[in-house]
Amino acid sequence: MQELVERIDKAYQKFFKKQGRPPRFKKTTLYQSFTFKGKTGYKIQDNIISFNGYVFKFVKTYNLVGKPKTLTVKRDNLGDYFLCLVCEVADTPKPAGGNSVELDFGSKTFLTCSNGTQIPSPLFFSKVLPSIKSCSKSLSKKKRGSHRRLKAKIRLAKLHRKIKNLKADFFYKLANSLARQYATIFIEDLNIKAMARLWGRKINDLGFGEFVAILERKTQVVKIGFIKSDAFVPSSKTCSICGALKEDLSLKDKVFHCPSCGLSLDGDLNTSINIHRERAHSWRRGCKTCLHASLDDPRIP
Repeated sequence: MQELVERIDKAYQKFFKKQGRPPRFKKTTLYQSFTFKGKTGYKIQDNIISFNGYVFKFVKTYNLVGKPKTLTVKRDNLGDYFLCLVCEVADTPKPAGGNSVELDFGSKTFLTCSNGTQIPSPLFFSKVLPSIKSCSKSLSKKKRGSHRRLKAKIRLAKLHRKIKNLKADFFYKLANSLARQYATIFIEDLNIKAMARLWGRKINDLGFGEFVAILERKTQVVKIGFIKSDAFVPSSKTCSICGALKEDLSLKDKVFHCPSCGLSLDGDLNTSINIHRERAHSWRRGCKTCLHASLDDPRIP
């Protein structure tokens, strides 16, 4: 009940700040989770949880570390249940110094490093899109409330969960690999929501924002913005040789052609070089975030 009151209070606070609509009554069948506060109301012993007189076994994927703050029991669209524990642990500082790298996100290549390494885009959603369209079409033809509609709904939910698991697996493995190699990672400060509104489904399929959030939990991430004449300028539209700006650059342009000096270079590599240069300029200006990570970098003159 404490958690329910807090949820209602947050909803009303957002409504009073004109950030959303007021909370409404929700059917029990639509309620997907409930939360225990602290250690009260439940007991976990190895892979067994007990609460309210019931005992359940669960698949233990992580060891319990730290002091439990909340336990949330969640149910997904397939009817599977998950236990989500939020624990308080000692703050472990992220490594400082060491190697660093500049990364650029792209549509054809997911990541382009300043050292020339390229990681292709997996595009999991696009690969499964024909199956999703087929399942969605089949679901729309079924009669509401029928058993066949329920089966079609579960079939579609399984596809979406498969995409979610594939993306999470790819993001965590890539983030762990980068965190082992580099103590500091520099990326361009992108407006992901604006990019999604402009280019739609492909940006959401790539999941840049989700990957950056995972990467920030693994290592130190510094977001760099480009300012020229008091205006924000994307690094992808700036020539890495002469600094000229190409206003008509679109997402479909994979190769950057400079209208001023005639440079022809891979667009993602050109952007990563610009991020590296802006990082060096920030270091010279005394940026505290970039200073410590740049002291031992031989690439900065």
